[in-house]
Amino acid sequence: MLLLVDCSSCHTPLQLPPGARTIRCALCHAVTRIADSRALPPPPYSSSSSSSYHHAPPPSPSPYNQAPPVPPPSAHGRKRAVICAVSYKRTRHELKGCINDAKCMKYLLVNKFNFPEYSILMLTEEEVDPYRHPTKQNMRMAMYWLMQGCQAGDSLVFHYSGHGSQQRNYTGDEVDGFDETLCPLDFETQGMIVDDEINATIVRPLPAGARLHAIVDACHSGTVLDLPYLCRMDRNGNYVWEDHRPRSGVWKGTNGGEAISFSGCDDDQTSADTSALSKITSTGAMTYAFIQAIERGHGTTYGNMLNAMRSTIRNTDNGVGGGIVTSLISMLLTGGSLGGLRQEPQLTANQAFDVYKKPFFL
Repeated sequence: MLLLVDCSSCHTPLQLPPGARTIRCALCHAVTRIADSRALPPPPYSSSSSSSYHHAPPPSPSPYNQAPPVPPPSAHGRKRAVICAVSYKRTRHELKGCINDAKCMKYLLVNKFNFPEYSILMLTEEEVDPYRHPTKQNMRMAMYWLMQGCQAGDSLVFHYSGHGSQQRNYTGDEVDGFDETLCPLDFETQGMIVDDEINATIVRPLPAGARLHAIVDACHSGTVLDLPYLCRMDRNGNYVWEDHRPRSGVWKGTNGGEAISFSGCDDDQTSADTSALSKITSTGAMTYAFIQAIERGHGTTYGNMLNAMRSTIRNTDNGVGGGIVTSLISMLLTGGSLGGLRQEPQLTANQAFDVYKKPFFL
């Protein structure tokens, strides 16, 4: 049975792994010894739930799927974010710009959108605390933390900068036949994080009145949140929403909340780790374009944001000097990066909307 215990210092609810006698809080670092635990309440998708999505099938069984229905911890505030940057240092997969992406994104959230610093959980290889390294287990728990106690009025952000990949889907849930994946620091031994799990963890539990924005700067990331609708936009800014709901009928939407994702490229494209944009240091092309669009005043609507991001990247197609992050498989085979900067940021959402009328805000 899954158990929750309160942190002995900040009282944040923590999920206790089976058989564990102690647990460390990711927020205040306090170690809590287990004395009095309480059982995990039934998830909001049970048959007795009052959720408006009565016909949505329950999420796959995973300890990271549902945020327990408890008041949000005071340390979270109404705005909170997880920023994850994986550099794969001292490996053949090493990326140069991910740490810069994470620092710039944190600065943007704090100074532009008033996110409290204490409500931002950073996972990078620079962190001294091993629980804040971007391993598969830590990334899973960070996503679970992001959703913990989420309620109406909350604004959540999930940012990822690192490698992305694909793997064959055998359930028929993917239009292109492939699941999209994120590659944590230890993916070679622990495996990748699949889009189905990301959707079940931070999308499906999202309650009415809450908002989630994901900014995913990785290869093959177009539909990495498995959201039902993709905004297919041409170079003139004309667009149509594509229906990506699984033919199997599996529910990929939210529990009434709003989930929107900006991703670095389409599912069949690769994303760049380059110095060609900033001219100073390496960054992820998509993260740079996202921040620049906001700083230059294009962050008025989602359509304007997407157009501005694509224009920034398109204008660097010639003369790229920082190296391209190709798909993981290509890197494994070649030991390097090949090709040119040919990526188009994508917008997906849990429901279709007018991208030129809906205001953008975090």
